[in-house]
Amino acid sequence: MKNVGIIKENFDLAHKLTKLLNTKQMNIVELPLYNSVQINSLVLSAAKEIEMGGQQAVIEFSRNTKADQIMIIEEKAKTYKTEVNFGGKLIKISIPEKEDTHDWILEVASQMLATKELVMANDIRSRELLALAKKVATTNVTVFINGPTGTGKEVISNFIHNNSSRSEFPFVAVNCAAIPENMLEAILFGHEKGSFTGASQANKGIFRAADGGTLLLDEISEMPLSLQSKLLRVLQERKVTPIGGSKDVQVDVRVVATTNRDMLSEIKKGTFREDLYYRLNVFPLRTLALKERPDDILPISAALLKKHTSEDKSLPLLTAKALDVLKNHSWPGNVRELENVLQRAMVICNEDIITENDIMIDNSAISTEKNLADRIQSGNMVATA
Repeated sequence: MKNVGIIKENFDLAHKLTKLLNTKQMNIVELPLYNSVQINSLVLSAAKEIEMGGQQAVIEFSRNTKADQIMIIEEKAKTYKTEVNFGGKLIKISIPEKEDTHDWILEVASQMLATKELVMANDIRSRELLALAKKVATTNVTVFINGPTGTGKEVISNFIHNNSSRSEFPFVAVNCAAIPENMLEAILFGHEKGSFTGASQANKGIFRAADGGTLLLDEISEMPLSLQSKLLRVLQERKVTPIGGSKDVQVDVRVVATTNRDMLSEIKKGTFREDLYYRLNVFPLRTLALKERPDDILPISAALLKKHTSEDKSLPLLTAKALDVLKNHSWPGNVRELENVLQRAMVICNEDIITENDIMIDNSAISTEKNLADRIQSGNMVATA
């Protein structure tokens, strides 16, 4: 868990930021009360920076606490701005006095402080899912995650791996729907040199590549029936036999499988083996569509804009009205659709502020193309050659 040291003196939003960071599994150290505690990140206000004697004095203070990241927050600024320097080692954020921007900006700040990618779970149902995922991570049972496309099934799989005793070993993912049937067996279980045309060298396969760690079988419902019986044997015996090989190889792998299908219907149709389903479905989890967890839209949006903002640019501000538009959409394409809408808004917006007018969702009789054309013609968007 990351230790974040916060100097609360001359910092009006310190309490609100502390509360937010606590929900993101960060340990908050109040400075200078506990300045003997080693921290990873130092957070203070711009007013406190001035009082301490400027940026150099803050850097010296951070060295004493062993912090390798400094965040300086300017409150009651004229305009919003984020500034990232030295690969994220020094971050400056300007927060305007207008309160309806504070939730967004503090969310951005929390994600900039994170050492690794956060799982976005502001909604109570998402937090319940994460709590279950964290509990099952401490075991070795097989997990089956079901949910619509684009709802974070691989993210949850990664979360389980990262919170398990296997986290120091590989996390390997394979999309069963994306690999041709005649190649999938060799990719899963490996093959010996010369075992089939084109096998110019041996390959150990992903089960052995994930040995000691976690193997994600994404879209398991698309696995051919001919391979399902072989997978069942591997799960039962913890051994794989490479194509062309005569000896079994022991494997120690935690399997997580995902699907967006109704598996009981697939079993009734005869496209999926019932015995394999029950072997995989030891601990079922379900991811929810984005429309069912609107409180996750703010942190997911911040993460997506952070992903698409280069370090030399300020991360865009999403206004409260723009956020309302996002929360009121049904999101049939889930997070992937949200990402497209936000990328579009980044192109259209002015002065790094995304307003409700920049949120263009193709959910009406007016097409996205017409919306964009209207904006160009209205003069709100300047096209340059």
